Amino acid sequence: QVQLVESGGGLVQAGGSLRLSCAASGSIFSIKVMGWYRQAPGKQRELVATINSGGTTNYVDSVKGRFTISRDNAQNTVYLQMDSLKPADTAVYYCKASMRSKWYDRDDRDYWGQGTQVSVSS
Repeated sequence: QVQLVESGGGLVQAGGSLRLSCAASGSIFSIKVMGWYRQAPGKQRELVATINSGGTTNYVDSVKGRFTISRDNAQNTVYLQMDSLKPADTAVYYCKASMRSKWYDRDDRDYWGQGTQVSVSS
């Protein structure tokens, strides 16, 4: 079994900062990509940022220059540093990991965390 546990959400004023963490545990052979997604009320879940095992990152345009994704491969943990937060960033943030849990797995499988609420007040 694989578990992803997120932490670090909360309520912050516009212009403030938060740091999200997501730790993967359980049966893990290799993690190819880790990322953060978010879903605001009444909207579809959207990609925020991803990082692969080599450190290559990808961001949605709306967070470029404000959010930074990083990863500790030894700890199977991904972080999202969120600065200059805006009310539009309010959402439930989900962590996702694409991984092989066993050495004999042929394909990567996606695992999701339970989500953490980020609320930004104006």
